[in-house]
Amino acid sequence: MIGQYLADGIVLGSTIALGAIGLTLTYNILNFANFAHGSLLSWGAYFGLVFVMAFSGVQGGTFGSLSFGWPFIVALIGAAVLTSGLALLVDWLVFRPLRRSNIQVALVFASFGASLLLRNFIVVFFGPEPRYYSNSIQMAKEILPGVRMTADQIFVVVLAAVLVVVLHLFLTRTKLGKAMRATADNLALAQVTGINVQGVVRWTWVVGASLAAVAGMFFGLTVQVLPEMGFNLVLPLFAAAILGGIGSVYGAVLGGLVIGIAQDVSVMFISPAYKPAVAFVIMIVVLLVRPTGILGEKK
Repeated sequence: MIGQYLADGIVLGSTIALGAIGLTLTYNILNFANFAHGSLLSWGAYFGLVFVMAFSGVQGGTFGSLSFGWPFIVALIGAAVLTSGLALLVDWLVFRPLRRSNIQVALVFASFGASLLLRNFIVVFFGPEPRYYSNSIQMAKEILPGVRMTADQIFVVVLAAVLVVVLHLFLTRTKLGKAMRATADNLALAQVTGINVQGVVRWTWVVGASLAAVAGMFFGLTVQVLPEMGFNLVLPLFAAAILGGIGSVYGAVLGGLVIGIAQDVSVMFISPAYKPAVAFVIMIVVLLVRPTGILGEKK
């Protein structure tokens, strides 16, 4: 029984991890907690839904036992592009003018307001009803003794792992990735050495929003697409980022998996309504033992 809950937790944790990476990148480079990040997950899921619906009449079938075919893959790419554009637009309209004032609390409050606005726009354009990427019913197959997963769930875990590896290579092997790390470590020094900080900021939004879009579509694929999904996930995202070590990309991945597993395993002992509370109890215990988080660096 516990194996099944662990498997379900890994699926949820993979989604949370991708979202938490974007959140921690934003904090690390822009130095503010972006409460609107959850809304980017929602918009990514709905952008993906638009692409899936647009290609719904195209024949092509599904990939093996998966519930989707190539239109969903195209939707992942399209959603990432459109969500990146939305993030850049919000930054241009809201965050960039406030960054000049250098008042961090103003950015935090603005992000909360932007979150509410973006969530309500979803209701206006798409309605409050839950949506699904596919109407087909998947049967879970036993992959280990006592552990059953659908093909879609396995796809989510595998692709999330691939994206984390790709991000690692991007941050460690490319010029832009190294510039992002340098800017996160020391903004003033990065400017002195000739790094295009504004370009780094733009690419931070693109990378973070793209991962948020994929995370949103993953959640929509394994659960459902709802206007409130981003709002409901934003607290676990923050918990994952803080638990792993705020500012640490790899900590966000670890924190996301821990939070996801904790939420699902807790159902064995308490009501599902208390799942978020269990995640925060674990986060608080870790912070009491190690205030910088699991992989955070001591300042």
